[in-house]
Amino acid sequence: MSESSSQHWPISKSGLVSEDQSENFDLAFDGAGDILRAWRRGLEPDPDLTVSDWADKHRWLSSRGAAEPGRYRTARTPYLREIMDALSPKHPAQKISFMKAAQVGATEAGNNWIGFVIHHAPGPMLAVLPTVEMAKRASRGRIDPLIAESAALKERVNPARSRDAGNSMLSKEFPGGILVLTGANSATGLRSMPARYVFLDEVDAYPASADEEGDPVTLAEARTTTFAHRRKLFLVSTPTIKGLSRIEREFEASDQRRYFVPCPHCGVMQWLQFGRLRWDKGQPETAVYHCEGCETPIAEHHKTQMLERGEWRATAIATDPHAIGFHLSALYSPIGWKSWAQFARDWVAAQGSDEMMRAARNTLLGETWVESGDAPEWQRLADRRENFEAQIPEGGLFLTAGVDIQKDRIEVDVWAWGRGLSSWLVDHIVIQGGPDSEAAWDQLTELLGRTWTHACGAVMPVAKLAIDTGYESAAVHAWARRQGYEQVIPIKGMEGFNRATPVTGPTYVDATVGGRRLKRGARLWTIATATFKAETYRFLRLERISDEERANCACDPTGFVHLPDWIDSEWLKQLVAEQLVTVKNRRGYARQEWQKIRARNEALDTRVYARAAAWILGADRWDERMWRQLETQVGVEAPPEEPLARSEHPPAPSEPQAGQVTRQRRRGWRSYRSSYMD
Repeated sequence: MSESSSQHWPISKSGLVSEDQSENFDLAFDGAGDILRAWRRGLEPDPDLTVSDWADKHRWLSSRGAAEPGRYRTARTPYLREIMDALSPKHPAQKISFMKAAQVGATEAGNNWIGFVIHHAPGPMLAVLPTVEMAKRASRGRIDPLIAESAALKERVNPARSRDAGNSMLSKEFPGGILVLTGANSATGLRSMPARYVFLDEVDAYPASADEEGDPVTLAEARTTTFAHRRKLFLVSTPTIKGLSRIEREFEASDQRRYFVPCPHCGVMQWLQFGRLRWDKGQPETAVYHCEGCETPIAEHHKTQMLERGEWRATAIATDPHAIGFHLSALYSPIGWKSWAQFARDWVAAQGSDEMMRAARNTLLGETWVESGDAPEWQRLADRRENFEAQIPEGGLFLTAGVDIQKDRIEVDVWAWGRGLSSWLVDHIVIQGGPDSEAAWDQLTELLGRTWTHACGAVMPVAKLAIDTGYESAAVHAWARRQGYEQVIPIKGMEGFNRATPVTGPTYVDATVGGRRLKRGARLWTIATATFKAETYRFLRLERISDEERANCACDPTGFVHLPDWIDSEWLKQLVAEQLVTVKNRRGYARQEWQKIRARNEALDTRVYARAAAWILGADRWDERMWRQLETQVGVEAPPEEPLARSEHPPAPSEPQAGQVTRQRRRGWRSYRSSYMD
């Protein structure tokens, strides 16, 4: 460097700008001092401070998003201390997974990490929620209050402005870094930038693929590649289904840490297990925990002291030396959150329902649910067939159809649906001639205008018909376009479970009709067939009520599948033609998939398609007023209405306005259907 240049760039012997030189330089060159100070801070090592220390010193909880507003205290949830500290730069772990029950403070631990990064260890950070919409809600409800309630953060992050691309709802710039929030359903958001830090919240709620570009967790993890050993990934979730749970897979690849707490009576260290929570029969309020060492009952008021003296212990050897994992059930919830008595009440209330038991196992125990893919024997289904009093029994309130295209025929099943997704097989139709037969398509078209008679005298057409596009898709799309999409739904099945959104769409896919490529493509809905098959088998396993209970006006269980006495054994065998099995991929990860146990399964497929059509109509989301309108329309006597506040009856998105309903009732079911079942 020349003498003249050294006068402009004062460098010390150490090679760094000194404080005095920097101050003089600030006076000589207005504005350059800020740049140099930022550069100097970037050369400094990461601070010797843990995330939990930062949270106790700087974090305030806002009343907008916290049940206990005020200064954050790690001592309130001492089991989070080691988890948060593992996120600190000094800790050697690169991937931290936390499989946990609901509401144990995990998301707040992640938010503390975000605050720490902004304040003390700046760098590019990516926070991923299941959807973009959830990311926006998290930004408004959690990140904005996090920044606003902390003076240390407020001075580093400018308020979001519409004209400032760097500080918006999903992007927060700060000196030395940026926080980007996105949804796991957005491939664009997941590949937007390199990231040193990645916070993946509720990973088991992520879609199977982000915009058809691959697993969201894999895409997000790829963003950290350039940061090598300095990267940090924090994966948090309540688990879902065994074999499909992302968080369980990460936990099992880790050292599987459990939180050991001492017995207040004998001092034996143990991790809390559900089998040791006991209560008197029918009295969950008597629940107490029994020590595995001395078998002495432990009253819940000891929990605070037990948590304070607890410690995390590894219970396995990690397959990835840079990965650590933590598991926590709701038994550890601090006093004032979920008590052992409430835990027991929730568990007792879940008995008898697979859906409630699944939720209890996920949210209370923080463990996966083993989905049963065992179908009942077809003979047992044959024994419970019924003689319907009409084509559509009284409980059926609307019709959907599922269509399966075969080489030499078209199979159609028409199902009636009622409250609680109870269902009745109304018709089974086989149209001879495959997709090459115009006569077969004409017969299917005629089916759209056909009606069936309800027990109350009303006549009903098929509200929605879902048709599979997996075989001869060009012919299917051509027919669907001719009929219009008011009544016809072209569908495509996808692998994997998706309970949150088992149907996505409509989207537009490349298609050729009549030798010409469609300009905008063909309309298509995608359905998670595995989800609907599991539900169907769960409903088929429900037992009918006894004649004595029926005489006392009791009803069959919610979701019960009613089968007519005219259906034959071949159809019943097709309905139970698959089973759910667990297989391992080349990396050794387990997953569940449906496999045939007999050649033909058309009855199961058409049932799944008809069920998807009911979901698209909105049957899973209709409120009480919607069901009552349907009952009024067909002349069914509705059950007594429970008094509810007006705010508890939000109108369904697809519900017609009151004036429309009055006019449509005069014109009958067909006109009513066409207005709200689009």
